[in-house]
Amino acid sequence: MDTAVNGTVAPGFEGVRSAFAQNFEERGERGAGVVVYRDGRRIVDLYAGTRDIDGQAAWTPGTGQVLRSATKGLAAAALLLLHQRGELDLDAPVGAYWPEFKAHGKEDALVRHVLAHRAGVPALDRPLTPAEAADPERGAAAVAAQAPFWAPGTDHGYHAQTYSWLTGELVRRVTGRSLGAFVAEEIAGPARADVWIGLPAAEAHRAGRVGPAEAPAASGAPRSRPKRALVEAYTNPESLTRRAFDSITPAPDENDPDYRAAELPGSNGIGTADGLARFYAALIGEVDGGTRLFTPETVRLARTEASSGPDRVLAVPSRFGLGYMLHGIASPLLTPHSFGHPGRGGALGFADPETGIAFGYVTNGMSAGVTADPRAQALVRAVREVVVEPRHGDA
Repeated sequence: MDTAVNGTVAPGFEGVRSAFAQNFEERGERGAGVVVYRDGRRIVDLYAGTRDIDGQAAWTPGTGQVLRSATKGLAAAALLLLHQRGELDLDAPVGAYWPEFKAHGKEDALVRHVLAHRAGVPALDRPLTPAEAADPERGAAAVAAQAPFWAPGTDHGYHAQTYSWLTGELVRRVTGRSLGAFVAEEIAGPARADVWIGLPAAEAHRAGRVGPAEAPAASGAPRSRPKRALVEAYTNPESLTRRAFDSITPAPDENDPDYRAAELPGSNGIGTADGLARFYAALIGEVDGGTRLFTPETVRLARTEASSGPDRVLAVPSRFGLGYMLHGIASPLLTPHSFGHPGRGGALGFADPETGIAFGYVTNGMSAGVTADPRAQALVRAVREVVVEPRHGDA
């Protein structure tokens, strides 16, 4: 696919442009944007292709896309900001704020367990329909009534969908506001970042349509086969993996305006590449002289390992800080100091305090991968070659 790449890169970052163009040529990209900040200054701003996966209108710098689980980074920021302000105790039981959650042996689940995917409720015995899932009271009630799959705090497994209601209800109980409203007023607004949980009607025209994307097979290049256990985890309807990802059944139509207007903090945020990168830049420093969101201590909480090892849901080893994935096999980031979150099928946002880098990539083409999309990884490698390897060697 011969697609013109638009936008700018700072001197030295031409490799990012080349990797971005290669995504369209070799990796099935249809429409995407990537933005990188360094020490609060935008150094990469690239976009190309079509706004809609099934359309012809051009992608523009203001084009937003569904972030899927990259939304979790925004949700985590809400809880960590409340902790930073002294309004939420990470070591308090979830039930101290949400008494109904203590049912069925979950009274020992702590707020930090929610952030580190250790709360023990990654799935629901009865999945919710999309309409039920969009009702925050219905979702919260389902999670509160769910018996844990392991004793909270003793193990970890990715809370793919239930993260929405866990984080959303904690914010509501502490502030009286929805998590989407909190993000709009306390995070996106001060950071001047185009990211939303619950897309406002006035911004709906900016969000492109998403759909499946698959890289064309390279001539003569063998494809690696996933391990049998991994295939079983993602294809067996009875596995905890499938049950976690299928906690909303049937799968919602991500192009439905009603779905996009709903607030699912674990999966349905909308953002531009600049909005996602700018959000992460604001977590670790000032952006264009604007507000810094996290104190150094809160950054430390975000990127200090709280869970690691075999993930009972992802079926691969994973690493989490409080609310954020950390650099590792499941989600390679820039350096071991990075923290952020991918979205299943493509999107990726992260910050790296050591290098001052903040990264945002969004796409309308959803691949089959879960945490390490080849297109995003190609872009991260290109950034690493410039800012990491000359100083520290191969990361």
